[in-house]
Amino acid sequence: MSAVREDLPEGRYGRARSADERTDHRLKVTGAVLGTLFLAMIVWFGWSHVTSTTISGEMIKFDVSAADEAKVHLEVRKDRDGAGYCTVRALSEDGAEVGRKDALFDQDAARVDQVISLRTTSRATAVELVGCSPA
Repeated sequence: MSAVREDLPEGRYGRARSADERTDHRLKVTGAVLGTLFLAMIVWFGWSHVTSTTISGEMIKFDVSAADEAKVHLEVRKDRDGAGYCTVRALSEDGAEVGRKDALFDQDAARVDQVISLRTTSRATAVELVGCSPA
């Protein structure tokens, strides 16, 4: 009776990969693809943030001068020929919003210092700069 050989001669058709080696290779390829996509996403978010931020503001100080008014000193940095809005809001002692104003900054300067008068419905105890956005 003749013996039947079940596997191929070793080394004749290249080295056969084991199941572990194939799994490791798939994991390495998947990790490399996911890592590249994650890095591309981080770069895209960073680039879009840097290029879209054309105006920024900082509240220097505020003064509650009357029961129905607060004054806010803002310093705004923007492109020289750009324009934008900064939103400020006044808060009462319990944290409720008692006033809000959108101030336009369209001056031909890269840095603008301006005092804004903010009307309130009741006495304010705090004023905050909500944010600035391009016009």
